[in-house]
Amino acid sequence: MVSETLSAGQLDIPRRAAIGVACDHAGFPLKRFVGDILKGHCDKVIELGATSEEPIDFPDVTREAVQLILSAQVERVVLVCGTGAGACIAANKIAGIRAAVAHDTYVARQCVEHDDVNVLCIGAWIIGPQIAAEVVRTFLAARFSTEPQFRRRVAKLAELERQNPGKAG
Repeated sequence: MVSETLSAGQLDIPRRAAIGVACDHAGFPLKRFVGDILKGHCDKVIELGATSEEPIDFPDVTREAVQLILSAQVERVVLVCGTGAGACIAANKIAGIRAAVAHDTYVARQCVEHDDVNVLCIGAWIIGPQIAAEVVRTFLAARFSTEPQFRRRVAKLAELERQNPGKAG
């Protein structure tokens, strides 16, 4: 993976083949902006979900978006809805997906480093474009820690999914 360093915050963001972005109607106003940020860090942005502010249900959008990860088309997805919470809840119902709501760079970094999060959920009603750009870039730059305690904890999350398949899938 080729990396590029950004002058803003000196983030080392690996270039990816593809990244997914999806939104419901509430996230639609921010989706194009987020997609443009992603285009600078991958060869292909796969856009799913709302194409207008016409109501669409976030669980349906989320299900389709996380399939990009499960089918190995992408490593990461950004979901944009009103608050990020609904999309996050929906994503975490699916085995193999670890989603987090992040409206600041600290959470965007730490959720990947400590919890191997592969889906970032942001709320278009909560943050504006500038903060969204910083959060998305931080999420893309973050890498899962090699420290044993974080690896052990993520393995325990996977075990919870195996023990409770009716709850996760």
